[in-house]
Amino acid sequence: MISPEYLAEQQRLHENPKYGVASLGFAPIVAQLIRENGWASLHDYGAGKRRLKEALDGFGVKVGYSAYDPVFPEYGSPQPADLVCCIDVLEHIEPDHLDAVLDDLQRITTIGFLTIHTGAALKVLSDGRNAHLIQKPSSWWLPKLCERFEIVHLASLPQDGFWLVVSGRTPA
Repeated sequence: MISPEYLAEQQRLHENPKYGVASLGFAPIVAQLIRENGWASLHDYGAGKRRLKEALDGFGVKVGYSAYDPVFPEYGSPQPADLVCCIDVLEHIEPDHLDAVLDDLQRITTIGFLTIHTGAALKVLSDGRNAHLIQKPSSWWLPKLCERFEIVHLASLPQDGFWLVVSGRTPA
């Protein structure tokens, strides 16, 4: 689901302490969803440095937490949970691996919280490409998501993007 070259690039990016902070901004929504629904487990898909867990702990949210990120193999593999979060990840996926990643998310998701930024990132890769490898509008993303999930809630982000709550579908 990731090429060796791009994995090395992501490893370099994760050396920057300011890389991978988007989940902090979404933690209040995730905390509210967990509290309102009484979910006991959360899987953080593309967890980076697990900042979502830190933020939820800061909000006093007690939830069984597991994580997956290919940069951090010690986290383990993607796992089903009451809530699967994929925050600021999908736009970073190599385009030729996106279907495999979405299929993997579908495999583990009953309820999911996804965010997608549709514009350029502030960070660039070592080869000069923008860190958001996929910069497409919601009209491009939604059909791909609807093939795999039911949209429960959809909200625009103030700048170039959207977040959504989805329910999983059984793979065909």
